[in-house]
Amino acid sequence: MTPKNKPNFQKQPSFVPNYLFGFVVFVMFSNGFCNSDIQKGYKLTLAVPAEYSLGFIGRAFLIETDQIAPNFRAAVSVEAVNGKFSCSLEVLLGDVKVWNSGHYSRFYVSEKCVLELTKDGDLRLKGPNDRVGWLSGTSRQGVERLQILRTGNLVLVDVVNRVKWQSFNFPTDVMLWGQRLNVATRLTSFPGNSTEFYSFEIQRYRIALFLHSGLFNDKGKKIAHIYSQRLQPLRFLSLGNRTGNLALYHYSANDRNFQASFQAINKTCDLPLGCKPCEICTFTNSCSCIGLLTKKEKDKSDCGCGEIAVGFCGRNRVEMLELEGVGSVLRDGPKMVNVSKEECASMCTSDCKCVGVLYSSAELECFFYGVVMGVKQVEKRSGLIYMVKVAKGTQRGRGKRNLKKWVLILVGVVDGLIIVLVFGGLAYYLIRRRRKKSLACDNSS
Repeated sequence: MTPKNKPNFQKQPSFVPNYLFGFVVFVMFSNGFCNSDIQKGYKLTLAVPAEYSLGFIGRAFLIETDQIAPNFRAAVSVEAVNGKFSCSLEVLLGDVKVWNSGHYSRFYVSEKCVLELTKDGDLRLKGPNDRVGWLSGTSRQGVERLQILRTGNLVLVDVVNRVKWQSFNFPTDVMLWGQRLNVATRLTSFPGNSTEFYSFEIQRYRIALFLHSGLFNDKGKKIAHIYSQRLQPLRFLSLGNRTGNLALYHYSANDRNFQASFQAINKTCDLPLGCKPCEICTFTNSCSCIGLLTKKEKDKSDCGCGEIAVGFCGRNRVEMLELEGVGSVLRDGPKMVNVSKEECASMCTSDCKCVGVLYSSAELECFFYGVVMGVKQVEKRSGLIYMVKVAKGTQRGRGKRNLKKWVLILVGVVDGLIIVLVFGGLAYYLIRRRRKKSLACDNSS
């Protein structure tokens, strides 16, 4: 689009449902696409609805690459989030958002969302009264135009095509071909309404995936290599917002969507949030509540989290619920070594921020947690004991052993029911098959 023909999207948007990874997204399509660059002095205004509508996403597409679909497209977006409208500049590969200016900090607007490439070369997003919510910071650097490269890199270049700013330098939750990560950058999941988020980081001596309440190090040397079992070309690497799993995706022309060719974690129980908080992931990859069930009217939605003593400490106020044969995938938190199980429990009861600990009797290690998640069933011979802080008297009347036994029995029953259903279904199938054969023989005779 050229400045002379820039549209002003003030009309009622038309909505087309677009299903992607199980989420419903409503897209407002512009009047068409143009492959030409955006020159300085360009300005585009996208209207913001007067009334909030859950699930609304309005997009004005700016420029696209001349590749076979799915290709890269740059767009200005208005999205309904948390009762308000967020304005952002984004890059999409097909229908997948691979970069967004508001990934770390949203810019909320009303009435209108304005994209402007100023005459002095600064790319800006503005709201009413010329309030600036995001900018490239490239004023007076000789910027002439905005381009989108075939790699999906959104760039600001000068008259001789020298890059003055590029989206590749500000990774979000997706890593594209040609993009590099170093010790100064990382992939980060979008936290959304939650306080938890994931980050994939390259450190000087390791690469790591963190849960927060082909790869290169800072010298450009390859330190890891991932092989894909698929023949289709891989298009991007993504960090899952819900699970935190790292995956490589290829485009399936038959299904017309992106599918995972490789996943770093293949087992549900090895994911930090394979199950909800206060749930145990069992050997059959199902989830079972730790649930203390001491209240007559317990909120079932929190799976017993309401019983956990958060923000409390002191031996007179709290005690520890022990779960043998239960571990956690979260192992990089604060820890103490060469301590006994009793010392481990005592340190948690004295720390108001601690809500649970993982104790290893084999290594005499004690890991401290401020959240109860990533909990999973393990072999008893592993020597792992997971302890959860609960209010004093929670276990009274039941006895600690009975309560611990009840929790583990519940986990075992869930596994047992699944096994019984599987073998029961198989037996039923074989019996019916044998009866059909007998009837066929009788009819033939």
